[in-house]
Amino acid sequence: MNLAYPYPERLDASPYDFVLDQQHVQRPADADFWARLRWVVSSHRATFLEETYVRNASRWHRLTYENIETVRGQLAPRAQLAVWPDLLTEVDGAVAALPDEGTVEILWEDANGRIAGTIADETRFEAVTRRITDARAAAVIPITGDERLPLLTAVLPDSDGILRARWRTEPTPSDRDWAFLKTLRRGQLVTGTVKWIADFGVTFVDIGGFTAMINIPELSWRPFDHPTEIVSVGQEVTAEVLDVDMSRERVPLSLRAVQEDPWPQLTQRIGQVVTGPVTKVVPFGLFVRIEDREDGIAALVHIEGLADTPVERSEHAVRVGDILTVKILDVDVTRRTALACTQSRPAEG
Repeated sequence: MNLAYPYPERLDASPYDFVLDQQHVQRPADADFWARLRWVVSSHRATFLEETYVRNASRWHRLTYENIETVRGQLAPRAQLAVWPDLLTEVDGAVAALPDEGTVEILWEDANGRIAGTIADETRFEAVTRRITDARAAAVIPITGDERLPLLTAVLPDSDGILRARWRTEPTPSDRDWAFLKTLRRGQLVTGTVKWIADFGVTFVDIGGFTAMINIPELSWRPFDHPTEIVSVGQEVTAEVLDVDMSRERVPLSLRAVQEDPWPQLTQRIGQVVTGPVTKVVPFGLFVRIEDREDGIAALVHIEGLADTPVERSEHAVRVGDILTVKILDVDVTRRTALACTQSRPAEG
């Protein structure tokens, strides 16, 4: 009731309902989360799980790929989870990392492998240092949100899978990626900007702040020597989502999926005689471009398909760039190959 206006007011919802911050939906510890956790542990990117079972009260668990399910079964209902990289260092290194002043969380592993921790400021650093002298290893963890950055966070849902415990936390980069990946579907078209092209040929594309990838075969149906012939850094591209891998947080894209496939059209040209340049000479024959365009598809002319003369069977008889007239014998759409045979000797050049 509004005291300034002493008449009953209709409420559409309980005044005690929690209003979730629309900028960050807390990640549930669901099947995707545990798959992600297994992957980061197996790749040695994470070794500790922090379990906050009530506000400002936590337990720490050392993780191995073999004990993840055991640890999972010991967690308190609705606990908040934080996955951390390898926190433990040599004790001397941890002591050296203590700040001149301020409050931090100090963790250590005792001689029996148990993990303990305490929150201390500069007035207690000396006492804690003496306490961890015999520890196997120790670590100093910031307690402020800006500096406290786990790999990913989550909250345990209830047994029915519904997330009823909501914690106000700052999302990690992985949490933001998870939220974005949940919006993607296989076959969806996305638009992004080419960020860089790796030396091994994979093209990385920024789609809404997440970096997806295009592998070399998915750049084009047509032949090319380097990805820079197809895309360039800074270029905006539209591609199809091939998969959404939640555990590895990877999204492969296909640029050729939004292009017209030229191979089915080539099947209509079987039996035609065409003229084109030799694009490659190999021990078992040569390749001749059978489309009148710079990135045209080349057909294999096997050595048995060359004119039956000693000169033309010589590996020195034909060079890249020579013009040949060939007959298209076959086009295999599945294997993306074409076969041809020569109709004349190379043009003099």
